[in-house]
Amino acid sequence: MIQPAIKARGRNYLHIIYGIDYLQPENLARLKQRNVSRKQRHALMEFALGIEGVKRFVDKEPISRVHECVLATLALEAEPVDPRL
Repeated sequence: MIQPAIKARGRNYLHIIYGIDYLQPENLARLKQRNVSRKQRHALMEFALGIEGVKRFVDKEPISRVHECVLATLALEAEPVDPRL
């Protein structure tokens, strides 16, 4: 299975996320080296869970079986809580 889509962001958005100086060569080189495999793996799992949920719904499985896929997707999207809070 391949990742179905990627998000494209504009410069204004990237300035907000990475800082106004993200285009400086040393910062840009660091950002390009980031490991995005975990995000890609999550995107694939979310996509697969969505497909599985639709399949279960179409196959008229019990709604609890469909909800398993929905809840698993939500769990993947949940951000970890900062322990300092």
